[in-house]
Amino acid sequence: MKTADFDYELPPELIAQAPAPVRDKCRMLVLHRENGNLEDKIFRNIIDYLRPGDLLVANETRVLPARLLGTKRGTGGAAEVFLLREAAGPEPRTNKLAFWEVLVKPGKRLKPNSGAVVDFHDANGKVALSAEIINWAPNAQKGERIARLSTELPSLDEALHAVGNTPLPPYIKDYTGDKEMYQTVYSKRESSAAAPTAGLHFTPELIESCKQKGIGWETVELEVGLDTFRVVDEENAEDHAMHTEFYTVPKRTVCAIEDTKARSGRVVAVGTTSVRSLESAWNASAEKLEARNREATSLFLLPGSKFNVVDALITNFHVPRSTLMMLVSAFATRDQIMTAYAHAIAKRYRMLSFGDAMLII
Repeated sequence: MKTADFDYELPPELIAQAPAPVRDKCRMLVLHRENGNLEDKIFRNIIDYLRPGDLLVANETRVLPARLLGTKRGTGGAAEVFLLREAAGPEPRTNKLAFWEVLVKPGKRLKPNSGAVVDFHDANGKVALSAEIINWAPNAQKGERIARLSTELPSLDEALHAVGNTPLPPYIKDYTGDKEMYQTVYSKRESSAAAPTAGLHFTPELIESCKQKGIGWETVELEVGLDTFRVVDEENAEDHAMHTEFYTVPKRTVCAIEDTKARSGRVVAVGTTSVRSLESAWNASAEKLEARNREATSLFLLPGSKFNVVDALITNFHVPRSTLMMLVSAFATRDQIMTAYAHAIAKRYRMLSFGDAMLII
């Protein structure tokens, strides 16, 4: 299976640089897997494709203010620290101290065990947070390091919100709008470096309308990492080393899915991160879904993969040659997805994270 099979020509002008002004008024392309038919709709029309007894499952993670811009202690040079995930460290975690796996710039000046410290200042110019680069991250592939974060404020959470910036995908340039538009309306715990973007189109009113129709709503959590934007470099897709992310599937969600299946309802995943969470939680030997609590997954879904839990998928349009293109091609077919993307480009759909939606049923 060649990586080039999941490539397509993406016109740069179609990469959405801002969200739709009203979340659920963006466009939605509907793909019917049974016959390959396509329909052009508006996202709020999704309720017309959902039936009483269906269950929506969304990733409720919230994006961290993970991009930290500061200065190197001693020299005053500009430095950036990007938080990836919390890590174990040589000292116990407290409200004012924690260890994180990070990416840094400039890497040559922020070497582990060199005493390199980056200070981050609040709006009043006071140091609110410091990051000491103490080690290389385990299995570091792109220069990931371990940083010791500390603050004199009452908590690290307060410090992060005083100095941190919401990270946006690298293909979104100079967005100055409301950063809350890069969060879902149902997001809770801050644990991701990127948004589960399929959920950006939901409004509280649309969710309530779905519930009033008899459609269930449950959540999972997958801590989305930066590798979600990564293009697969290997010539053969199967040779790609899938990144690891942490996910949680609560017992209540497992029970709701079991009840839905028993009533012949459909499990509709809101986003590829929900798909990966649910399919990772499937116990193949026991042939059942099991609750998980922040377990690691490197599940790589390619054409030929079996989906044991998910019956329909709400998603956005994805980067060419990405693992997400491979996932949606596994859920539908590669030919159906390529036809759908060609249709979307011809119809001038807005693409990628801030772009329009796709429903695969």
